[in-house]
Amino acid sequence: MSDFELIIRGGKVVTQGQVSEMDIGVTEGGITALRPGLTGSAREELNAEGLYVFPGVIDAHVHFNEPGRTDWEGIDTGSRALAAGGGTLFFDMPLNAHPPTIDAESFELKLAAAKEKSVVDFAFWGGLVPQNLDSLEELADCGVVGFKAFMCNSGIEDFDSVDFRTLREGMKRVARLELPVAVHAESETITRQRTGERMVSGRTSIRDYLDSRPIEAELEAIRVALDIAGETSCPLHVVHVSCGDGIALIKEATKKGVNVSSETCPHYLSLRDQDMVKLGAVAKCAPPLRSAADQEKLWECLLAGDITTVGSDHSPSPPSMKQNANFFKVWGGISSVQHTLSLMLTEAHVHRQAPLPLIAALVSQRVVERFKLPGTKGQIAMGCDADLVLVDLEREFQVKLEDLFYRHRHTPYVGRKLHGRVVRTVARGRTVFKDGQTGIKPLGRLVKPLR
Repeated sequence: MSDFELIIRGGKVVTQGQVSEMDIGVTEGGITALRPGLTGSAREELNAEGLYVFPGVIDAHVHFNEPGRTDWEGIDTGSRALAAGGGTLFFDMPLNAHPPTIDAESFELKLAAAKEKSVVDFAFWGGLVPQNLDSLEELADCGVVGFKAFMCNSGIEDFDSVDFRTLREGMKRVARLELPVAVHAESETITRQRTGERMVSGRTSIRDYLDSRPIEAELEAIRVALDIAGETSCPLHVVHVSCGDGIALIKEATKKGVNVSSETCPHYLSLRDQDMVKLGAVAKCAPPLRSAADQEKLWECLLAGDITTVGSDHSPSPPSMKQNANFFKVWGGISSVQHTLSLMLTEAHVHRQAPLPLIAALVSQRVVERFKLPGTKGQIAMGCDADLVLVDLEREFQVKLEDLFYRHRHTPYVGRKLHGRVVRTVARGRTVFKDGQTGIKPLGRLVKPLR
């Protein structure tokens, strides 16, 4: 009889604060041994010499669009793309599902789809919209990790934005549930006015779109959200912060006692406004890509430890929705969930010498801490789930269309050379990706926050 189900030998294991060469023993999906020179036998042994072993990526911001819009992505293809990028757990946003996840009934529809199709573990955001204030408690009871609200037009007809009064009332109620509210922070007043001015005059180019969503629109919304969070004592999570000035506002509010965290995305760290002009619709997002100077400020914040998490904001669509001469009418979402870890290893570690434990914290450990997930997630330690990704950090590879697992194979990273190729992804002790394949049957489980 074997001592372990799986042993991973000789890898450079990235734990909290250090990188050490150790062996990992796995039994019943959990880490039961972690030390150099591990003795014993296993049903399967992996030679990880020359590879780095990270905790599995936890992507707290994806749009897999199920149920209702599986023609955009779907949990099957989305979770496989995540696994191919080293991911072992995702948080699906309440839009662009149809119906959106705004009550217990819609939660159960999404849960059924995820149980049937996901190859990795999953969690769900609930929505905060004007129509569902009385449904927030039932969503919390279902197990959502928090509530997502838009402070500007969401672009989805069945997911309305919130005005300040609704956001305040919603955050009052959510504060009692001890869950966070995540906001898409852009000023509706500024973006609507600037968009209208350009549309009326026929200015609908990429540069016009960029000019219609300035940094000040983001900063104004962040200030309002911070004020309401401080007033209501509601935990606040500001998603896809695109600029260092936004992080600075959040940092200052933290010093004043506001319970707030921040997320940025790989595209704000690796792409700039001129890339959107060059690449076009495949690089459209909101908030939009910023200038080189603004990006550098964002990097300074990340390297200083002032950003809480990094999530992909994977927001795919069919190619037809990316084709329109009027750039304002092009779908604004970047397909990127498959390359979050490799992008961070390339841009942060290889190009800027960021320590590997910081990268692991941004994409795994801090997600667990902020959203109060079970302590078995997000780190490589005794008693934790064997959620692991083996990475060849020395290997450079080129992003190719044929290697993408998305339902629709497009991403702004095609042709880009990256470091840190994912060799294998292990979720609760089972391989969910290796050798370019994700052939495993669905095994994902719902992960709920501790309340």
